[in-house]
Amino acid sequence: MKMRKTIKDVIPMSSSGYNTRVTQSIQQYGTGAMVDFPDQTLMTSAPWFWKNNVTKIHDSRLQKALGVDYFGMPGTNQDNNATKEGISYVTFPEYYFCPVCRRLKKRSEWIKEYEKYAPEATKNKDPYMIRHPKCYKDRCALVASAIVTVCENGHINDFPWLEWAHYKNINKAVPNKICSNPDLIFTTGNSATEGMAGLKVTCRNCKATATLQDAFSQDIFRQLVEEKGFNEFYCKGYHPWKGTKQACSCYPETKQRGDSNVYFSCTASSIVLPTNADANINKVQESVSYKDIQRILNDCDDEDERLETINKRIEKWSSRISDEISIKQSAVHKILQELLLEEKENKKTYSLDNLEYKYEEYLALSGKNKIRGSKDFLIEEMDISKYDIPGVSQVVLVKKLKEIQVLVGFSRLQPISVADMDDPHFVSIKQEDDNWYPGFEVRGEGIFIQFDMNKLSKWAESPFVIKRKEILLDNYEHSTMNGRIHEYLDASFILLHTISHLLIKQLSYECGYNIASLRERIYYMPEKDPETKMAGILIYTASGDAEGTLGGLVRQGREDCFTRIFKEAIEHAELCSNDPVCITSKGQGRESLNLASCHACGLIPETSCEIYNIMLDRGLVVGTFEEPRDGFYSDWINN
Repeated sequence: MKMRKTIKDVIPMSSSGYNTRVTQSIQQYGTGAMVDFPDQTLMTSAPWFWKNNVTKIHDSRLQKALGVDYFGMPGTNQDNNATKEGISYVTFPEYYFCPVCRRLKKRSEWIKEYEKYAPEATKNKDPYMIRHPKCYKDRCALVASAIVTVCENGHINDFPWLEWAHYKNINKAVPNKICSNPDLIFTTGNSATEGMAGLKVTCRNCKATATLQDAFSQDIFRQLVEEKGFNEFYCKGYHPWKGTKQACSCYPETKQRGDSNVYFSCTASSIVLPTNADANINKVQESVSYKDIQRILNDCDDEDERLETINKRIEKWSSRISDEISIKQSAVHKILQELLLEEKENKKTYSLDNLEYKYEEYLALSGKNKIRGSKDFLIEEMDISKYDIPGVSQVVLVKKLKEIQVLVGFSRLQPISVADMDDPHFVSIKQEDDNWYPGFEVRGEGIFIQFDMNKLSKWAESPFVIKRKEILLDNYEHSTMNGRIHEYLDASFILLHTISHLLIKQLSYECGYNIASLRERIYYMPEKDPETKMAGILIYTASGDAEGTLGGLVRQGREDCFTRIFKEAIEHAELCSNDPVCITSKGQGRESLNLASCHACGLIPETSCEIYNIMLDRGLVVGTFEEPRDGFYSDWINN
């Protein structure tokens, strides 16, 4: 596989004025995603192109779970106190269209014209036409191709314009083969009623012409290969974000460039917990002396030299770091041994797909681990007797918290969760020898609500609940999401998830938060695991900027506000503007994985929801028109 590394292929962010927010670079515009900038469309490149332009951040639990040493937040490199460029991009799609002369060709061919016709001053400033792709014959800005092809293995390619024009040729006088000197133009019909049939690509050299009428048919490329023998329509196996191609036997699908299923980021997130051990590890990793140690070890020629250096200097390093961060030298020595000498294959002591990982967060949020506060975590347990909310056993105000969110890979056509990183359709963004993932941290606040497991269990036994649960679980079992959501997917989990969405919407109304700046974490493990049972919701600010960090959300969690907010959130779920269609639904939304929940009542922004806006049903919360008294909160709001 050939790796592209030239400056004309990898575009640094700051040098060319291209920029996205840090959170966007990890989520919707992560590695492998296309970004529509004002003058062109680019794709976020592989992390190793910009690994020296990140700020290192740490969470020992998440690092162990993912088997890495740190996470890199795009931006200023704090190791050398220098401002670096940050994210880099690659050029994709490669086909561009001129709206004046209607020509359609690859960027490399446009660059040849650029070298011939552009003014010398322009070429000196921008020799590879990185900044403003332009047709210099017609002095018009070029437009990136609006359609691409993707396959289930995560590959993405330009639409096969040349092959399509010649093999789908509607001019019968020309044989089905690509001519020796193709010259494509793209034209549109005069009538909007023509639809895709009015969009034509024509080769001016041989006059071959094809419309895009069948281009979006799911099996069109399969038909062209199997029925016509045109093997050119197999997936090309391209990963533009790292400049590689590989053999692929898939039949791709044509998608518009901005379709939502062209790119699904796969992220892992973790609340940084206030355990003394983790706090000390973080202090050591963030110290200046530890960064000096890392540079010394990176200069070692091999593993033997590295181990020898560690053994010789670890005492001296421990003493220096101990003086710097005011922790006992013996404790620092133990931490350095763990960080520097532990074998990489033994680092993965946590598993993100195991609910025990979340259980540690649950213990901290509920106050059961006896640690109430630290630099990044501070809680206040409230007197639940002052709230009078049925089924709620505890309310905790989380005055400080830090969440780290990490991009580990992506998929196309279907989303894949971080628990399924061994799925053959998952595309990892990390090279085998890399020791980091891109990520970002947000500091904020939140409200933690713990529910009474006994009341949930008793309610879940009613015929009404069982019937609705079975409808939704049957839809789930026949969907592509089967096995990807939650280890214990039952009526109580669906109830908690729906309440969480209703509360996020109501809190947005009450205190003016943008809904996208709030997020949820659902903590649920039923009584079949009595040692680790949990039922709770954390609603917290997740914005990377200053919004929501001054106590506004926490204030709404106090007894004089929260009971009213909670009740109004439930009451608003009684009626949806799409009723009776919504409340009587037997399956709506993604693959029919919601019952009574739609954009008008229960759905929130995708980035705010833990599980893709599915497994929601307000019928379980407030009942239905036929059975209005069987919801978990029906009696409370109707008394």
